[in-house]
Amino acid sequence: MVTTSLLVIIYLSFVSLGLPDSLLGSAWPTMVSDLSAPLWGAGLISMTVSLCTITSSVNSSRLIRRFGTGRLVAFSGMMTAAALLGMSLAPSYVFMILLAIPLGFGAGAVDAAINNYVALHCEAKHMNWLHCFWGVGTVISPYVMSAALQSGMKWTAGYRGVSAMQFALAVVLLMTLKLWGGEKAKEEERSAKVLSIRQVLALPGAKQGLFGFTCYCATESTFMLWSATYLVMARGLDAAAAASMGGLFFIGMTVGRGISGFIAMKLRPKQMVRLGQVMMLLGGLLLFVPGQGIAIFGLLFMGLGCAPVYPNIVQDTPRNFGAENSQAVIGVQMAFAYVGSLTMPTVFGWLAEGLGYGILPAFSLVLTVLMILLFNSQQRIVDARDNK
Repeated sequence: MVTTSLLVIIYLSFVSLGLPDSLLGSAWPTMVSDLSAPLWGAGLISMTVSLCTITSSVNSSRLIRRFGTGRLVAFSGMMTAAALLGMSLAPSYVFMILLAIPLGFGAGAVDAAINNYVALHCEAKHMNWLHCFWGVGTVISPYVMSAALQSGMKWTAGYRGVSAMQFALAVVLLMTLKLWGGEKAKEEERSAKVLSIRQVLALPGAKQGLFGFTCYCATESTFMLWSATYLVMARGLDAAAAASMGGLFFIGMTVGRGISGFIAMKLRPKQMVRLGQVMMLLGGLLLFVPGQGIAIFGLLFMGLGCAPVYPNIVQDTPRNFGAENSQAVIGVQMAFAYVGSLTMPTVFGWLAEGLGYGILPAFSLVLTVLMILLFNSQQRIVDARDNK
């Protein structure tokens, strides 16, 4: 088990990781005209972030072996803070795309590193609470942006505010590097296997698990990016109200992960995943019901359903694939997660341009059903292996 002080730092690092993730979606309806960008252009920025995140995630085991978890986390926090500050000063859409590159590189390796560290060293409740703190970061950003817009300022002020928070958290991480430096942790970092993507995919159940994880993250990222636009275009809310109400999806995830930490003391990770999947199905069905109030409630319920899925899939990775393989597998997991983030929000944006943004409920249900089928297939393979 890790010390209380290190747990606090780990939680803060996930607040830092969550801050940029919801910022673009909450601001995009007002950014379009200033940047002379197409409405679907948020998907291209998100795609650039995801491509860079995939690259750093796949290489996370190599980076950790060379630099150590603590240094990697601190440097990544500083890099994302600088990227957000640059975005607040960007004169055009092209500059936003260019600045998405350091934002993505900063996010990928630290995501894989901390998830593996917690999966190996902490109980399942801490993994759920860790991702709750990521949710705290995602909830803060839309409300910072909404406050800026409602005060008559531009979206750039919201970006600068979030950048300042990110810089402050990065400084804290730099000042506490010694907390990560135990000899046992260093030995684990050196001895962890470095596996190629092909070697990871060859592990029993890995293909099904990785593609199911992709479907989950595709659903989550589509809601993260397009919830506010959906409320404006399909349900008739104004931009400022939509920026605030779109944040209910993140509130649902954050509150849900706080609750999930307590439920995880009683249920196994795979049971937690199944509970979340059922709630996601119900949330998607609620979004088919007409009315602004029902739509807002559906976003909240979808967030609650998403809450336990990601952290408990990650928490079970050492058990499913072995502790010696977990850093490499989680690195590839994060890469597959961002493949979902890379493709599906952009695909949804293109489809919505022709079919209307009201297709969001149907789009999410298709991905959720695929995720459930693939997850169940993986569990059958792993359970059969364990029962031999």
